[in-house]
Amino acid sequence: MKNFKKLIKNEEGATAIEYGLIAALIAVAAITAMTSLGTNLNNTFNTVNNSLTAKAPTT
Repeated sequence: MKNFKKLIKNEEGATAIEYGLIAALIAVAAITAMTSLGTNLNNTFNTVNNSLTAKAPTT
């Protein structure tokens, strides 16, 4: 019974789970931000490419 009470009072596992959840949340936020940034960057490069192609001299 003493071991069971010690197991219930032990909070090390709960702390590890909390850190894991925080790390997962940060990872999701980073992936979301990088995806948005990648999309915006891709649109910018396409706009520049289209502008350069339209103004390129024809020979």
